[in-house]
Amino acid sequence: MHMKLELVPLPVADVDRATAFYAERLGFVVDVDVRPADGVRVVQLTPPGSACSISLGTGLDAYGGQPGSVRGLHLVVADIAQARADLVDRGVDVGPVQDVGGGVLYAGFADPDGNGWTLQQMPWRTGDAY
Repeated sequence: MHMKLELVPLPVADVDRATAFYAERLGFVVDVDVRPADGVRVVQLTPPGSACSISLGTGLDAYGGQPGSVRGLHLVVADIAQARADLVDRGVDVGPVQDVGGGVLYAGFADPDGNGWTLQQMPWRTGDAY
């Protein structure tokens, strides 16, 4: 049986502020921004090259968590130094690159609410494996 993770809801305090951060600072594509009912808003954004998206919104249980409570989301990149430099140039406060063993490199940052993200480079994820 195949299963594909396609959407991760993130709790945020301000949907407009979070949407701007993900779209303008991180370069995520805004796929959907709809208000299907009174008090309900759904914004779906996808990182370039990813099959999995994030979702921000209001009025649904999926968005009822504490803003900033999500940790450990990983964005896998081919060149962490370049990815980090690009994000820093876009105004994102990205921590230093750390070698966590086996050639795996991490650099962390957070969205405006404190949801935690990690850039990750794995040496065996190249070419078609990336």
